[in-house]
Amino acid sequence: MNRREILRRSAAAGLLATPAAGLLSGCATSGGDDKGDAGAYKGTKSEQNPLGVKEDAPLEVVIFNGGFGEEYAKAHEAMYKEKYPKAEIKHSATAEISKTLQPRFVDGSPPDVVNNSGAGQIDFNGLVSQNAIADLGELLAAPSLDTPGKTVKDTLLPGTVEVGSYDGRFLVLNYTYTVYGIWHSTKLFADRGWTYAKTWDEHIALCRQIKAAGIAPWTYAGVHPRYMSWPLISTAIKLGGPSVALAIDNLEPNAWKSDAMKTAADAWYQIVKDKFILAGSPGLDHKQSQTAWCQGKAAFISCGSWLESEQKDVTPAGFNMTVAPTPSLGSGDKLPFEAIRGTAGEPFMVPAKAKNVAGGLEYFRTMLSRKGAQDFTKKVASLPVVAGATEGIDLPYGLSTVVKALDASGSNGFNWVYNNYYRKLERNLVDAACGEFFSGRISPAEFLDQCQKGADSIAQDSSVKKYKRAA
Repeated sequence: MNRREILRRSAAAGLLATPAAGLLSGCATSGGDDKGDAGAYKGTKSEQNPLGVKEDAPLEVVIFNGGFGEEYAKAHEAMYKEKYPKAEIKHSATAEISKTLQPRFVDGSPPDVVNNSGAGQIDFNGLVSQNAIADLGELLAAPSLDTPGKTVKDTLLPGTVEVGSYDGRFLVLNYTYTVYGIWHSTKLFADRGWTYAKTWDEHIALCRQIKAAGIAPWTYAGVHPRYMSWPLISTAIKLGGPSVALAIDNLEPNAWKSDAMKTAADAWYQIVKDKFILAGSPGLDHKQSQTAWCQGKAAFISCGSWLESEQKDVTPAGFNMTVAPTPSLGSGDKLPFEAIRGTAGEPFMVPAKAKNVAGGLEYFRTMLSRKGAQDFTKKVASLPVVAGATEGIDLPYGLSTVVKALDASGSNGFNWVYNNYYRKLERNLVDAACGEFFSGRISPAEFLDQCQKGADSIAQDSSVKKYKRAA
């Protein structure tokens, strides 16, 4: 089946998928040794119960309380309860996963299911290196709940398993398919007679036009300035090709100082020096900057495709948010304008020392059923990694533009994984450099130098497990 056919059937195929998800350094856990009562609840495996779930075993689920909220998880829990009515389910949601759960990993009493997401997530690098996550291989081999004749793995969009695999083991279920790009309001552009620019020179000309109209061309999450690293790196990859990302992912010397990265940084510096950024943006968090954008105070914002769901309570009727790829730097770009960054994201895990490991795997099987995936899409307006999950569903405007962008991107999609392997590099070091750069306090060369020094510090740190991504 080719990519377009999968897109047509699923309304959002993920053939662009390569690893991506966020990580945080410095996680201390008790590891995956034989202490405690990990997997204490064990049932008998059968055709109807392939994972050996103990029907009356309690299940504890902890969800990241972010843009997707927690109602989708409650629906999945209800589906689990339908099959195992004797099971008591404990549900909780928090915006601070690490602060809330890291002590429980340390003392060997983690929940059974963890949505390890958000700015305060637990470092996957530390979790993996300390064998603190259960292997999900058995889940992949289990039959799908509601797609006869197929295993769970058979129902997943291409790339999903690779995203969550470390050293050949599938450990992390990234449940959503996320597209990253530049967002604008179709209504605003139509009202003003503006057209989204496909080249950088046209983008700068449009920014001047927007500014002259009394609207800031750009805003961004100044409290989380790494959001602006995404279009900058995307610009460099489109110019120099996927090898630009591969070098960064593999911590190669001077990867951040490649010609493509230098050209991209110089280009993006123009929106800083020409004051195309909404005043006060360096002090805004992601919700504040996104709300200012929804209010028409700025024309562009960099974000992932969770944006529509996250802003649904404040988005004006008819706003029609639309995602688009980063403009091309010129005819010398190795990837076309339509190429866009996309990947599986929103990571879930079953801790290795969870009491109900089998129940955790079964909960994932519920999430990955067609019923579970379709319910998720209806509730949060985001794409799951289950093929066919959006068939027959009327997609919201923004999500429909995501599908169109994926279709147009085709096989030219790209991604990077350094933020997955080394969370500290993106969340601390690159984040800080972006804060200085987009607030105008450092030059493009100084920005890249700071990023490279950060990467070098990770490369030289023997306490950090290193991963190698193949071309």
